[in-house]
Amino acid sequence: MQIVKLPTQKKRVYKRDEHHVSRSDISDNALKVLYRLKNAEYDAYLVGGGVRDILLEKTPKDFDIATNATPEEVRSLFRNCRLIGRRFRLAHVHFGPEIIEVATFRAQHDGNDSDEGQIVDGMIVRDNVYGSIEDDAWRRDFSVNSLYYNISNFSIEDYVGGVEDLRKRRLRILGDPEQRYLEDPVRMLRAVRFAAKLDFSVEEKTEAPLFKLGSLLEGVPPARLFEEVLKLFLSGYAVKTFELLRHYQLFPFIFPQTEVSIKEDSGGRTLDLITRALANTDQRVAQGKPVTPAFIFAVFLWKSVSDLNAKYLARGMGESQTFSAAAEAVVSGQSRRVSIPRRFQTPMREMWMLQERLVKRAPRRSIRLLQHPRFRAAYDFLLLRAEAGDVDAELASWWTELVHADDEAREEIIDRLSRGRRQFKRRRKPKV
Repeated sequence: MQIVKLPTQKKRVYKRDEHHVSRSDISDNALKVLYRLKNAEYDAYLVGGGVRDILLEKTPKDFDIATNATPEEVRSLFRNCRLIGRRFRLAHVHFGPEIIEVATFRAQHDGNDSDEGQIVDGMIVRDNVYGSIEDDAWRRDFSVNSLYYNISNFSIEDYVGGVEDLRKRRLRILGDPEQRYLEDPVRMLRAVRFAAKLDFSVEEKTEAPLFKLGSLLEGVPPARLFEEVLKLFLSGYAVKTFELLRHYQLFPFIFPQTEVSIKEDSGGRTLDLITRALANTDQRVAQGKPVTPAFIFAVFLWKSVSDLNAKYLARGMGESQTFSAAAEAVVSGQSRRVSIPRRFQTPMREMWMLQERLVKRAPRRSIRLLQHPRFRAAYDFLLLRAEAGDVDAELASWWTELVHADDEAREEIIDRLSRGRRQFKRRRKPKV
């Protein structure tokens, strides 16, 4: 792996009066780690998204540190430190719920340097060859993520032209784009995520391979893709991210069944349902409300489950078996591409199963259904389906009335439902 440095991109140091990073922008725990490394005579820099977001006047989600200390040397300085990772060894310094990630400067390698640097079929499987800060800057993915805040003199060190790209609001990958995506296909998803999150344009050379290299994602472990999916759709920019994934033709390689459902639905209801669900998720994130992967996966896979259930019924399978069989087949198929932990599979299936019960509105069971632990999620799902035209709006209105009514009013609502059904019930023909 060799990244060519362009001669026009030389190191530039931005002094304190040229940037807007101050101690107050950095968490106290990150400062503790930086200064302990510095006092132990190691180089210590705040790096990556933390620096990028501060310069963009955003609140960083976390703080990463780069140093010339090895992971073992970092651990010797902090009793609350744990070493993680094999492909990419890191030191995690724990301060209660906050984790400060510390990485040793990495260098480029061709995969044959040692057991610590391995490349198989162009993909990096181990990346623990250490080097200088400049080596480290050029082996990072995007220029805007390769800025270093030096705690020693409070300056920003830029080896790759990242500050200029920030000013132009441009996302640019370092090195040859195709080679970098081949080394780690997840970088394509990161490109989409950063473009959506930061509202940046994607530089032309960085963008071009995205349209043709999506199949590389098939070689990424499903468990790793699950973690990326969480970042893509639960960070508050899900609608924009979804649009970009489909624009760059990457979405079919992480949710193939969903893409088929969207294309086969000529009425556009599936796409409308997904878009509404993602917009709802973005709104909840913005309001600080909890969100769950189970809801996103349930929405993405709903049409696939519903269609397969209908096929099973047409084949003569028993109604009590078809839905469970359809859900099992769809979840199993999706997990081969993006793994879904069992703790999320169960609520997904319950949300799906409750849709049928919500549609039927059995008078004697409707009030009891309100106490189901998954009712609220299933009800929210039903409302989105109604907005997308997937179920009758009157049905959603009826449940909304029931949800917000007191006990006496609920009994009246159920009585009206029962009387209405008796009124339209067919009379039995008299026996001859």
